[in-house]
Amino acid sequence: MVDKLDVTIDVIIHATEDISKFLKSFEEIFEIKKEDFISKQTTGHFDNPIIILNTKIEKDQAQKFVEKLIKSLSNDQIKELIGEIEERTVDSRFHIRLDKQEFIKGKIEFKEKDSIKVKIHTPIYNKKETVKIFSKIFQVAN
Repeated sequence: MVDKLDVTIDVIIHATEDISKFLKSFEEIFEIKKEDFISKQTTGHFDNPIIILNTKIEKDQAQKFVEKLIKSLSNDQIKELIGEIEERTVDSRFHIRLDKQEFIKGKIEFKEKDSIKVKIHTPIYNKKETVKIFSKIFQVAN
């Protein structure tokens, strides 16, 4: 894979959702422990309670996360990601949004709205290298 890699994960959990299900899924699927997350309570637009979960993992843990993510995707999903590298990458960060409801069932599906936001970052010094570097990350892990 690449030498420097970090992953940021953000999840907005609404009052109708169970935070423990998300934490359990993160531990079962990606081996990210509850203690790795920062939890922040806030209020939504209609004064509804919201919890924001955030974590940043680095080095070996980030490498393992990406490997597990790629292994849990179908070949079609991987091809989709590789085909969308330029659209999904901003400032050396590759953006993926995962379906929250499928995630707590143990499945990895893409979904743009009400999703788990994942940013995979590796330093890219020449923008022309973006597709090559992220293609390498996704194929090595596969």
